[in-house]
Amino acid sequence: MATATETLQAAQPRPLTVSRAFNAPRELVFKAWSAAEHLKEWFCPTGYTVPEAEVEFRAGGKFDLCMRSPEGQSHWIRGHYVEVTPNARLVIDMNVVTESGKTLFNAHTTVGFETVCGGTQMNVTQRYTLLDPSAADFTRGAEEGWRQTLDRLEAKVARLAAAPPPARSVAHGVFTIERTYDAPPALVFRALTDPQAKAQWFHGGEGYTVMSRKMDVRPGGRETLQGGWQNGLVSTFEAFYYDVIPDERLVYSYEMHMGERKISVSLATFELKVAGQGTRLVMTEQGAFLDGYDDAGSREHGSGLLLDAVGEWLKGEMKSAATANAG
Repeated sequence: MATATETLQAAQPRPLTVSRAFNAPRELVFKAWSAAEHLKEWFCPTGYTVPEAEVEFRAGGKFDLCMRSPEGQSHWIRGHYVEVTPNARLVIDMNVVTESGKTLFNAHTTVGFETVCGGTQMNVTQRYTLLDPSAADFTRGAEEGWRQTLDRLEAKVARLAAAPPPARSVAHGVFTIERTYDAPPALVFRALTDPQAKAQWFHGGEGYTVMSRKMDVRPGGRETLQGGWQNGLVSTFEAFYYDVIPDERLVYSYEMHMGERKISVSLATFELKVAGQGTRLVMTEQGAFLDGYDDAGSREHGSGLLLDAVGEWLKGEMKSAATANAG
């Protein structure tokens, strides 16, 4: 016959991961975790309240709050911040305790914040340790409880976003990316300048839907791409071409908007050089990131992925050409 300890160990729940995308920069979502005044507005499911909270927003700092049910029953979360990495990651060790002081379970909580096209993807993972058999009902409802809690967080972030905008600022960034393709410069240039070719690799990827696209590659010509994301964000790319030398060079400036907000202005240069039987492409971008937008390297990373997509398109074209010649 199993002992009480063995029964409790067998009942330990699986870790839970929940995610939510916010139409707001990650510093704003991160801020909602940073103070008792914020947490009291959202850190509980629908119908519950947080009448008391005490927070010391630093590693080792206190994370204590009281969660009260619609029936008036209170449970305390007694814990501390294990890790606080600004705008990127939180780790919080929490114990859920009854009014009488009985500890029901531990919830080791990790929260990650990632920039996704000017918005924020937040991922929460909780690992539970049951310390009392009666806590099983609490953890079984955790997924729905978090869904309702994140609904409240979304409303809180919207209220923070409606606050007066931050002071104007500009942060500068420069990066260079190189790729060597097994294709002639003329084909690489076509990938960059032909509307039908570019449409096959220049887009947002999974979760992105193209809303409109126009392209006119010539000195003085313009290009636009607008698309929507599953979290409701609408991104807009608007470019102006200055220098177009077939098979050799492209120079254009472009703006990026997230909704109505302009987040950056950049100058991009593409240079094509013969490299054996192929082409070496050198992309250099000089960016100005505006009014608190935190790029955190995402532009360089995203550009690298797009150039990899160019490579896949080129492979397909070269394979098709070889098949046609063999026939």
